[in-house]
Amino acid sequence: MNLEELQLLCLEAGESRFRGEQLFEWMYNQGILSFDSMLNVNKSFRDHLKENYFLWTLNVATQKVSQQDQSVKILFKTQDGEFIETVSMVDGNRHTVCISSQVGCVLDCNFCATGSMTFKRNLTTGEIVDQLIYVRGKVDHPITNVVFMGMGEPFHNYENVLNAADIFHAPKGFNLGSTRITISTAGLLPQIKRFINENRRYKLAISLNASDDGVRNKIMPINKKWNIKDLIQAGKEYSNQKKRLIMFEYVLLKGLNDSESDALKLSHLLQGIPCKINIIPFNETDGKYQRPDNNVIMHFSDILHKNRDSYRVLIRWSKGQDIDAGCGQLAGQII
Repeated sequence: MNLEELQLLCLEAGESRFRGEQLFEWMYNQGILSFDSMLNVNKSFRDHLKENYFLWTLNVATQKVSQQDQSVKILFKTQDGEFIETVSMVDGNRHTVCISSQVGCVLDCNFCATGSMTFKRNLTTGEIVDQLIYVRGKVDHPITNVVFMGMGEPFHNYENVLNAADIFHAPKGFNLGSTRITISTAGLLPQIKRFINENRRYKLAISLNASDDGVRNKIMPINKKWNIKDLIQAGKEYSNQKKRLIMFEYVLLKGLNDSESDALKLSHLLQGIPCKINIIPFNETDGKYQRPDNNVIMHFSDILHKNRDSYRVLIRWSKGQDIDAGCGQLAGQII
């Protein structure tokens, strides 16, 4: 529940609106797992809460730690027996948590392990938030960044994802700055426009992954509905309105979208648009696609650098690859 819902709950139970603020702080700032831990709440109301509500939505099934970089992948089991994955990545003073928004995904991007799963359902706001509460309590580094880049398409679960983001951002919640929260979408244009029109403060990333519609149609069927031109225009609108750079993500697939021609076409598409282009070397899953050689990755990046005018180029080297925790590798597997 968000703050307004908690305040209404308290009023209906004969308590004050202020009591809702106390519950909100105990739940999200303190991350308590028992109503009895709410020391400044009277016992009769705590008993009422215990009889009618619950605080925890997830159970840990398994947990793996990378031997390469100490990233942690947690497999959670939901109360109805489904499985989702969350990844904690620490790099110096930066602690990023990649969280899931759905059990499975309906978009069928054929280079993504999650896309191979059967879509089951959206996660509730509580199930999204509990991923972060668990990591905060178990990993000995303060969380600095949250990315909605785990299992699922966040904008297919728009309301619950944005409710969770608001809790992460709230001063009495997790108190994360809006620039520390990134929502990534495969390109649901109506929801992107809604996000912009609602003046949402969080960072937005759009998974482009191709420089022409023919290739993107092949690897991301959603492109047949909303194509590259539509998405780049929406990204431009976001950057112009928010005074914040849109991020375009580009997964490099060997022999498919990693040529010099692809890099030149991509640089041409992005001319004049204030943005970041995040190059993601493919993390191999089922053998259908391969990761380009490092010299190809660097050459692709160099071409973008040499031809840039308004954009920044970054290469995202995924962490946790030895435990299948890299970008595109999450599939809710029982390990």
